[in-house]
Amino acid sequence: MVHFSGAADLAFGHRRALRVAPLPRETTASLISRIAGRYGMEAKVLRAGWKWRNYPPGHEGGGARADAEVLLNTAGRQLLASMCGVEEGVLARALPSWEEGDAKLRGETGDPVGLWRTAGAVAGPVAFGCRLCTARRTGAAVRAVRYAPRWERVCVRHGRWLLDADANQPLEHLDLCGLPEVVAAQRRWVSVGRRAARAGAEPERVFALSRAVVARWWEQAFGWERETVWPRRLHLVAGGDAGGDLERWRVVGRDAVVFPEVVAVAEALLDPAMAELVWVDSGAGRPRALPMDGLFCRGLGKRVGRPWLGPLAAADHGGPLLAWMGSVIRLRRGAGGPPGYDNDPWWLRQEHQAATMAGQLRVLGKEKKAPGSGTMWRAAVPAEQRRLITSTIDSAEEQLLQLRGVQTGPTAEVARRLLRGLGHSAGLIENAWKRTAVAAVNGGVPLEEVARWVDMPVEVLREMLTAGGRDNDC
Repeated sequence: MVHFSGAADLAFGHRRALRVAPLPRETTASLISRIAGRYGMEAKVLRAGWKWRNYPPGHEGGGARADAEVLLNTAGRQLLASMCGVEEGVLARALPSWEEGDAKLRGETGDPVGLWRTAGAVAGPVAFGCRLCTARRTGAAVRAVRYAPRWERVCVRHGRWLLDADANQPLEHLDLCGLPEVVAAQRRWVSVGRRAARAGAEPERVFALSRAVVARWWEQAFGWERETVWPRRLHLVAGGDAGGDLERWRVVGRDAVVFPEVVAVAEALLDPAMAELVWVDSGAGRPRALPMDGLFCRGLGKRVGRPWLGPLAAADHGGPLLAWMGSVIRLRRGAGGPPGYDNDPWWLRQEHQAATMAGQLRVLGKEKKAPGSGTMWRAAVPAEQRRLITSTIDSAEEQLLQLRGVQTGPTAEVARRLLRGLGHSAGLIENAWKRTAVAAVNGGVPLEEVARWVDMPVEVLREMLTAGGRDNDC
């Protein structure tokens, strides 16, 4: 028999201790929930055995977070060990958050005390565990939450992609039936991670950069008429057809769908031969602008099974791939200055980080409440109009990039070049936003909403767009 005192005794009662072993890298909160289920109790009843210093984290609009985590003081950990019938040393090896409470609850002695946190702020990203694997280890197919890096989300045994646990959505996994390349990619990552370590790069940073590059392509892929692989995979993970809720499935299924390309990009960026192609494209000691169809981008396109991707990747100015190329070039030229982010190829700027599923779903939920947001851009805007907008933006960006090199010479000449160039760019940008505004209105967004976005009176915008339609064929 197990005996407790005070609140713990009221919550747990005089019951025979049952052994509930932790899963590798499980959250402490997940283990507590499984213990409660093993004893036929609600988790909140069992949690009454601890004194809590705050409330469990929840989602906006209500609902408990699956990625909630708890930190326990020494007495709290002893209580948990008694409840699950497992030695503290075993729990310390299995639970990443086991000793995290020492710093946060240093002054709490005597009574068992707990503190709520979100798991991502404790020991990294968390995902749902595979229920079939949990049943195989524990005898019960219940929900579990584990700390898991994003390159270990495939349950190879059961062919499942394990989803992030921090998003407010009901799915725990995606079925990878018919997608052996996704399972194979996780096996390939093992060797890629070792190669990164041998090259002196942290595997998690290499993966994060590669994921950011491919996630950016994913957002652009709506305009790629030749892209057929990702739509096929997305429909498969959606159960056969993502068309009924395409926006949501593009968010939920992204990481699983693009995983093979993420691993392929990581392999390419770690390959010294690919870095050499970047150097050749840059002029190999005779600096020049990177070409739109350079050797590196063409080679990268072939590595991800898309020979046509090179020019599209090269045209993505300001993205993480170009930042990596710039760092490689600076290091090769010896012009990077002291150690820092600008000459660190694996430095990922905050603005380049791939959006999380949780963040995207929150944005999607807010957008769906706004008028005119239910139609996808690609479906609402004709392809010719999309190409015109993209071409205009690219032209303005190219013009602005060219202005960086004209700031030497006589004052009058430099001023003339800059003002003419800036004036031309401003005209292109104005043309682009007018075309975009017309496309939004034609796609169902009320004119009043568009006017608010561009900070302009409705009547002025209406007259401008009407004139633009006559003069510029917007």
